[in-house]
Amino acid sequence: MVLDTDVVVAAFRSPTGSSAELLRMAAQRKFAMAISAALLLEYEAVISRPEHLAAANQTGDDAQVLIDAIADFADHVGIDYVWRPQTRDPGDEMVLEAAINGGADAVVTFNRRDFGEGPSRFGIGCWLPAEALEKMR
Repeated sequence: MVLDTDVVVAAFRSPTGSSAELLRMAAQRKFAMAISAALLLEYEAVISRPEHLAAANQTGDDAQVLIDAIADFADHVGIDYVWRPQTRDPGDEMVLEAAINGGADAVVTFNRRDFGEGPSRFGIGCWLPAEALEKMR
């Protein structure tokens, strides 16, 4: 599974939601979370934005702790092929590339619309966080 940046931000901002539960499950190795170097850097850049830090009542150091944890428990995948363009939002391309190269079952996002048909072309699902939790139960 690959978590879109919006899911990681939601987990950072709301530790009781389904996004945070997915991160906890990934940390406990209940499923494999694939990540590329580019996607990890994107997570870091986005959750370190002042508006996300303020909304989460967290600091840049807190954001770095989360990024370091993800780097530790996620399965790092190399990007062997660039499949672009496949999504409506160029920022989502690195999410889909990590999913393709990591052999992920699904991309988890709050914004399925931007992914369009991209994931299904590769046999990859595109789920909301609550759907991902339901499928794993």
